[in-house]
Formats: sequence, structure tokens, C-alpha cells
Amino acid sequence: MIVDLYIPCYIDQYQPATARNTLKLLQKVGCGVNYNIEQTCCGQPAFEDGYRDACKEVGEKLIREFQDERYIVCPGPGCVKTIRQYYPALFHNSAMHNEFKLVQKNFFELSEFLVDVMNASEFGAIYKAKAIVHNSCSWQYHPKAKSTVQETQEAHKSESALHTLLRKVKDLEIIESEDAWPNCGMGGGLDRKNETLTVGMAETFLHSIAHTGADTIISNDPLCLMHLQGVITKQNLNYKVAHMADVLAAGWE
Repeated sequence: MIVDLYIPCYIDQYQPATARNTLKLLQKVGCGVNYNIEQTCCGQPAFEDGYRDACKEVGEKLIREFQDERYIVCPGPGCVKTIRQYYPALFHNSAMHNEFKLVQKNFFELSEFLVDVMNASEFGAIYKAKAIVHNSCSWQYHPKAKSTVQETQEAHKSESALHTLLRKVKDLEIIESEDAWPNCGMGGGLDRKNETLTVGMAETFLHSIAHTGADTIISNDPLCLMHLQGVITKQNLNYKVAHMADVLAAGWE
């Protein structure tokens, strides 16, 4: 199977190792990988900040670049959410309606693709850590978005997919909680609109896990991890952050 790899712009610029590890995982499960070097941004920040025309402009470019009938796999759930939930407001019943629907149908977040499409569960990864698994709010039901029941169920299923993959990692201890961990404060463009609030939410999240003994925060959302890493570095806290692709690609060649 040949798949298209869509790398979010922020991973391309700040977390290239995660991009390489995503490629490594896809090849491990037997996928041939096509990477379109012309790809750029999905337009998520523009849409969330109210610049829908700007989002539509880059969205048209993205749609034109992925018109092959094959899966498009992305290690950033915010981009997947943008295509699935934001793009309908821009492209439904437009001149690009059919092209948009093709991309929307084929666009998958990494963990859901590995588990739900490729039936993968174990990579032979070794990653020594005591970790909190942070489930991105971008990949859960968003009450302000036009989400169907099926889309809500898909989000929860992918949350399970993330745990399914991580539970098979050798030497990784996952700390569970009956309640969801607090929001980290990154979602919805809040980081660009209210720095004090978004930093305060990250501090609340980090405070909530302090009693657990965790030394690592793992997520499928690189934006959450970038945000938390900034606060951790600023306050000289003793936590590491890791994208699930980096964890799953550790310890094997």
C-alpha cells in the first residue's frame, strides 16, 4: 500500500525527528510512502483566528496537492481536525466540493491509521519512562464544532488507539487516572490570544500530575507538547515530552 504523508508545518520547522519517525513507523507496517515536497500549512491557525479567507486559500492548495485515491497520514491531530471539521464550512457545496470530500475521506491521524487501518499494535519499541498520556482536546469532541455522533466516536476510538500502541512499549510505565487530565491550554488558538491564561492552564496541568511521579508526558499532538515544553523549560521543571511516534520508533532499527 502506498500512502501520502502530510507533515504539519510546525513539525517540519521544529520537530523534524518526529517526521522521520512517522515515516519509519509507516514503513515498518509495510507502507510505501509518498511525500509531496510542495505541501505547506492546512490553515488551522488562520481559521481559529477568524481569517477564513486565508484558511481557504491554503486549503485549496492542500486539496489540489492530494487528489490521489490513497490514505493521507498525519502525525498532528489538529490538522486532521481542520480538514474534517473546519473545511466543510469553507468547501461544502463549493466549486471544490468533490475534491475536498476526497481529501476529507482519506485524511487520517497517525495512531488511528496504524491501529484501525493497518491493524498494528506492537513495534518492538523500548522506551524507559514513567509517563502520563495526554489526549489532545483537538482529537476529542469539540462542542463548538459541527461534529456528528460518528466523528465523536472516532475521536474516542483514536484515543484508545493511542493507548493500544503505547501499552505494548517495553519499559514504559503508563500512569492512569480515573479523571481526564486538565486541558494544557494550547487548543483553539488560545496561545495566540491570551498568553497569561494559556500559560496558567499549562501550569495547572503540570501541577495536576506532580503527585504521580511521572517523568514524561506523551501525546499524539505535537502542539500540546511544544506548549508544555515551553513552560517546563521556562520554569526549569523535571519533565520530558515525547510524541507517540518518537516513543514507538525507539529501541529498534
